[in-house]
Amino acid sequence: MAHHHLPSKPGNIHWGSFSSQHRPVLEIASGDRVTIETISGGREQLPAEKGDWHYLPDHLAYLEVGKPAMRGHIMTGPIAVKGAKAGSVLEIRILEVKLRQDWAWNIIMPLRGSLPHDFKQERRMTIRLDIARNKAIMPWGVELECNPFFGVMGVAPPPAWGEISSIQPRAHGGNLDIKAMVAGSTLFLPIWNDGALFSCGDGHAVQGDGEVCLSAAETALTGTFEFHVRDDMKLDMPQAETPSDYVTIGIDPDLDDAAQMALRAMIDLVCARTNLSREDAFTLMSLAADTHVSQLVNENKGIHVMLPKAAVHGAK
Repeated sequence: MAHHHLPSKPGNIHWGSFSSQHRPVLEIASGDRVTIETISGGREQLPAEKGDWHYLPDHLAYLEVGKPAMRGHIMTGPIAVKGAKAGSVLEIRILEVKLRQDWAWNIIMPLRGSLPHDFKQERRMTIRLDIARNKAIMPWGVELECNPFFGVMGVAPPPAWGEISSIQPRAHGGNLDIKAMVAGSTLFLPIWNDGALFSCGDGHAVQGDGEVCLSAAETALTGTFEFHVRDDMKLDMPQAETPSDYVTIGIDPDLDDAAQMALRAMIDLVCARTNLSREDAFTLMSLAADTHVSQLVNENKGIHVMLPKAAVHGAK
């Protein structure tokens, strides 16, 4: 097992899109670890307020040369994993997630977010981050505990899709915005191309389920991941685990359809790990699982179902 470092210098970054045609900036072996640096936001997201903000030199350097392929996120990658083949699964163990800077940004935009017609003017906000205390300090003084995670973690999409925006989560992962994907959790993504081609970005210092105004406390993060190619797994959609829960994910423009997708996936998971019938699995979920809205604001909406592992392992 090797441990690689992927800095957020301009040559390691792409902006706005996923594509099977993106060239990898790093190639690793299955089982390797990678510490990945990310940045967040275009020039208009830099703090407008006067203050002693810490600007990352690599962020400023990239903004001098980087141009978005389409509307979307700034991502580091892609990383090619040797031996990854289309049809297998990439297991991404999230080992550590750390704040990189002392500020985050948030935005409300007309015609966007979960209340698209309620707010007529764009509003940008800079949020102070106290890294030592792990706190986000709102402009009105309230402090929120930081819960850093990557909103975007994805592999390259099926080649037939071409180049797609990073805004909409899909079967390749991408903009999942699941706040449970913190250090200690594991994400499983279906692989659509040889090498998998993993990228991440969209760092969040803190976010509530739903991400309702359009954005979280968006910031630069450093993450350490361990990658494993799983030839013994088959998935059509992303799944995940936390230390305590199994997580299934539904993605669709219709929230009800997204919920049904996530629920059916959890029934399949329970039946595969136990001798329960689908009816018993559905009952178990109604008693023990929590159905969360991941986000409402990225055109394709997200639902994730979390079922305690103890509820599954206790079933005979």
